[in-house]
Amino acid sequence: MAAVELEHVSFRYGQAAVLDDVSLSISRGEAVALVGSSGAGKTTLLRLIAGMLAPTSGSLTTYGAAPHELRDRRKRSEMVGMVQQRLDLVPQLSVRHNVEAGMLGRWSLWRSLAGLFLPIEHAGSREAIAQVGLAGLERERVSRLSGGEQQRVAIARALAQDPKIIVADEPVASLDPTLADQVLQAFRAVASEEGKTVIASLHTPEMARDHFDRVVGVKSGRVAFDVPASELSREMLDAVYDGQPPAVSDHVQETGTQTSASSAPVR
Repeated sequence: MAAVELEHVSFRYGQAAVLDDVSLSISRGEAVALVGSSGAGKTTLLRLIAGMLAPTSGSLTTYGAAPHELRDRRKRSEMVGMVQQRLDLVPQLSVRHNVEAGMLGRWSLWRSLAGLFLPIEHAGSREAIAQVGLAGLERERVSRLSGGEQQRVAIARALAQDPKIIVADEPVASLDPTLADQVLQAFRAVASEEGKTVIASLHTPEMARDHFDRVVGVKSGRVAFDVPASELSREMLDAVYDGQPPAVSDHVQETGTQTSASSAPVR
């Protein structure tokens, strides 16, 4: 059974077609990057997988169940966690409390209330905070953090939630390259070591190539290409970005150059 299966999925806002006849199959433990211009439909695709929207037509399942039909809070929390561009943090609370909010779907009401008022620190939240480079800031109020730090708190919350599938909408957009690499390495680790499925939209094709197994190009609501990351080419990127792919001008080679997987620029 595929972790995520889309068969001829379309989605409309009124008369506007945002996604059109999208079919994808993503396995357990795969890390898949979505690339494409703003407005291509990447965010809508992620929100459909997370169960926040229902397809207008077609079939979408996560481990055999339609995500938008899951009503049980615990089952939803165990299935999919999402990092949105709008971080939905509580600025008055600490980093730890915001990260542990990802666990609320699995906890009883009494355990949730105890976590708010008692100094109980969960090992899962501590590990997630360290994974995104925020160790030592557990008790810091989120309102005092920079935008990039807040973005990492949201990512840690999704990691602490421990779902089968993590979807992330531009999760490293506010981070410098070093921190972005660290966060994406954490995503890759939970995929390869823990068997979780990771699907993320990215604005930097090199990061998609370096940290993900597959790259899916989205243009005008359709899948333009779906290839192993090592086969990503300049021509593919030109097609989805109308000849102006972001942040690749000094690092891209034309198709046909053979390089090692660890250091290869996008071809």
